[in-house]
Amino acid sequence: MKGNSRESRFGKREKRKKTNIILNSLIAFVIVLIIVVSAKIFFGGNNDQAVPADEQTASESKQKESNQEDQDNDIEQDKSKDKEKADKESDKEDKEDKEAEENEAEDESEEDKEQVVTEGGSGPDVEKTIENPAWKPVGTSQSGEHTAVYDQNHVDWQEMLSAISYATGIEQGNMTVWFLGNNGPNSSVGTISTKDQSEKYRVYIDWVDGEGWKPSKVEVLNEIN
Repeated sequence: MKGNSRESRFGKREKRKKTNIILNSLIAFVIVLIIVVSAKIFFGGNNDQAVPADEQTASESKQKESNQEDQDNDIEQDKSKDKEKADKESDKEDKEDKEAEENEAEDESEEDKEQVVTEGGSGPDVEKTIENPAWKPVGTSQSGEHTAVYDQNHVDWQEMLSAISYATGIEQGNMTVWFLGNNGPNSSVGTISTKDQSEKYRVYIDWVDGEGWKPSKVEVLNEIN
């Protein structure tokens, strides 16, 4: 009886020992598993966050480059449009200038065709006489009834000089006025020359109401009397 009792107690101790070993093994496995899972969650989570951040940075960089390229393209297009506009305006101005020159040349050509030149004139000092029906009034700023005024400070005097300059081609800045006076109703006559007296003229002008003084005849002089 005593022998059986001892064997029974020994068997129980062995069973408890095995049970404790199994439980401890399970506890250790669970602890290791918890550590592994926690490490994966912690470190894996950071990695998951880092990758999108890198991708976002790369995406933003590409977007900035794309935006910059778009801005550069817009700038180039604006420059191209401005250049094209400037070229068109330049071409238009050149065309207008050319047309104006052609029209002026045609007008001068027409005047030259209609111009009548005869030898001699009203006196022995006249080399030749020029008459041109294409001459036109030079315009006026005066209104109302007109009376010729031979005063150098009066607008009428200046307009008479404009008509003389128009007929002879001598600019007023290079003109010496030897005489300018009455030649009958609404008519005047002036004797002028270049300042170096290389060109000398007697010019007859008539007043046209509302339009100003108009050259009627030019005498080329060989001397100033």
